[in-house]
Amino acid sequence: MTEKGALMANTEPTGVVPLRRTRLKGWMRTVGMLPVLVILCILIQAGTLYFNGEGRFLSAQNLSIVLQQAAINTVLGAGMTFVILTGGIDLSVGSILAAAAMTSVTASLDYGSLGIPVALLTGLLFGLLNGVLIAFVRLPPFIVTLGSMTAVRGIARLWGNDTTVFNPELPFAGISSGSVPIVPGYVELPGLAAIALVVIGLSWFILRRTVLGVRIYAVGGNPDAARLSGIKVWVVLLFVYAASGLLAGLGGAMSAARLYAANGLQLGQSYELDAIAAVILGGTSFVGGIGSIWGTLIGALIIAVLSNGLILLGVSDIWQLIVKGLVIIGAVALDRYRLRGSART
Repeated sequence: MTEKGALMANTEPTGVVPLRRTRLKGWMRTVGMLPVLVILCILIQAGTLYFNGEGRFLSAQNLSIVLQQAAINTVLGAGMTFVILTGGIDLSVGSILAAAAMTSVTASLDYGSLGIPVALLTGLLFGLLNGVLIAFVRLPPFIVTLGSMTAVRGIARLWGNDTTVFNPELPFAGISSGSVPIVPGYVELPGLAAIALVVIGLSWFILRRTVLGVRIYAVGGNPDAARLSGIKVWVVLLFVYAASGLLAGLGGAMSAARLYAANGLQLGQSYELDAIAAVILGGTSFVGGIGSIWGTLIGALIIAVLSNGLILLGVSDIWQLIVKGLVIIGAVALDRYRLRGSART
């Protein structure tokens, strides 16, 4: 047998290896970071059992707390997913959340449940302003939203005279304290978590079942090609930043419902970083055009589980910040690795 014949005999049929690799990558994209979430839950449960003598993490009460903690970040992350899919970024969502919470609570003092639509309108207006500056003035998203992050935070503080605004009889507090029965009498989903799931479901429908969703991915993949193919890129950009602002406004109403109060100085601080981390951990690429909304949900749950677990394990606030920072760096590194892997195939 010739050397060429031996080589052919020891190799698999043409196309088998690439097909296997394609299937493996497809499976990995489908599963995403879900195995990481499961492993993290197991490790934290084992840690609380070892150090505290009881596995408190997987208790029904604590899991309910985790879902509530993840809810607001999930809502912000959904809006951030739209933006990052187009290759943009929105650093202003934390400040918009604070401003929306402030207008929501102050409006509730005089107009009751109108506090919720006021919060949504506040977020929508700031989001549209970001979109106009990016789509029409052609300013970089990073610069625009960085400026908005600072300016809107100042507006939130001015709105509340730089104080905390309380409403002990907040009329829409039920969205936080209430629950939705999944299995009546046995399993209930916290109200905030139910809202977050509805947002995820609607976002999935837009991204995967509408022409607008196809155009969002197209703009993120190649904005010039999208423009040449007849897509109105400015419409897509206006939509994604408006959606991000609107969902930040919803997050503000949710935060107000939890706290019965709002503060323009501290509320929403670093929320944008948690939202970005959730999106990137969920598999959405910083360069745009790649990602899924369900991945964002998993990413938000990972961050909530990590934060809750560190508290249960008695880790100090200082180390919690360090760990969260490392998670964000790791998420970006993972994104770069995924892109490099895609470039080789």
